[in-house]
Amino acid sequence: MCIHLYYIVRWIPIIESYIPVYVDKTSTLRVKIIDACGMTCSFCHNEGTPVTIDNLSREVGNWTKAGSSGRVSIYSTTNGVRFLPVTVLPDKEFAQTISLLRETLNVEELHLTGGEPTLHPLLPEIIRMATESGYRVCMTSNGENGERVLSACADAGLDRVNFSIFGTTPEELVQVQHKKYQNRQLAERKIKALQKSVQVAINHGIKVSANIVVPDYKHSPRVRRLMEEYAPELSVRLLNSLDEGKCSIDAIHQILTELKAVPVAEYITSGVSGSKMAYQLPSGRMIFFKQIRPIRLPKTCVGCRFNNDIDCQEGYYGVRLYRDQSGRYQVGVCIQRMDLCMPVEDFVVSDLCNEIVELREAEYDALIKGL
Repeated sequence: MCIHLYYIVRWIPIIESYIPVYVDKTSTLRVKIIDACGMTCSFCHNEGTPVTIDNLSREVGNWTKAGSSGRVSIYSTTNGVRFLPVTVLPDKEFAQTISLLRETLNVEELHLTGGEPTLHPLLPEIIRMATESGYRVCMTSNGENGERVLSACADAGLDRVNFSIFGTTPEELVQVQHKKYQNRQLAERKIKALQKSVQVAINHGIKVSANIVVPDYKHSPRVRRLMEEYAPELSVRLLNSLDEGKCSIDAIHQILTELKAVPVAEYITSGVSGSKMAYQLPSGRMIFFKQIRPIRLPKTCVGCRFNNDIDCQEGYYGVRLYRDQSGRYQVGVCIQRMDLCMPVEDFVVSDLCNEIVELREAEYDALIKGL
């Protein structure tokens, strides 16, 4: 359900001009289908859950933020998470769960996350089941296994992949990875695997975009090199690091200024914190800055210890689905407040579910009236 506004509404002082703002309603359900990952990004939130392999022998609540795997989950020691995530199976229970949430929340996009989704041994089956349930299926991936699976995923109906690109050289990759990536050969293999995955996706008609997390300004060369090395078919999106706050946002603004990027459109999704600004480079190529708006759930977020401009780093970003060790599906609404997670059968009849739907509709109406 995407309703767009196509008229000029916002004044941008730095270019002394108006730009169009496009508004739609949130229609995405994120599902963490696997926890395994071959990368060790220093800023990873791991969808709010502990790294399973590092916490199997630990009691609930006694999770480690960074274990022997080298992976991190930046919020898992403070967010009250009560379960370890396990791999989602393309079975009857999964089909019933996503169908129930599609009907209850009126969503139409299933966004697969992890861990690294391309490591899921039954990924095409997951995608096919979701498309048969009426979803458009998208995925976030670091590309480490995409060359082997993306052609089958395309056949199963995969619509888009957001590739997370952490480096175009081994030296750049080391900047945001665990010390084991000081092994140049390993880093080179990861970079080549990503490049091949991007090309396979393009060759099979899958839409592709690049997500580049920019922790600070020293990552500027990485952004510039990526723009040079990857084909124009790859839509580039700059993301600020949640853990670095204003430093990261300022770095992105500086990079855009140096690239002489001019804002040309803004995209707002009602009911969630995600939004993006589109910029055009002198060459005509587009680049996007994905930003977090200060959106909160009007009842659930009241009184939350993170509910301020500094501590609440993601706002209300949307609904996430997990499978826990007992095989039960859990619904989450905040990676910093995983104590809010509840079994899906409880969620769909809860006040929280109604609050989410009402927020989407109320904010959409307010945005329309305010433009």
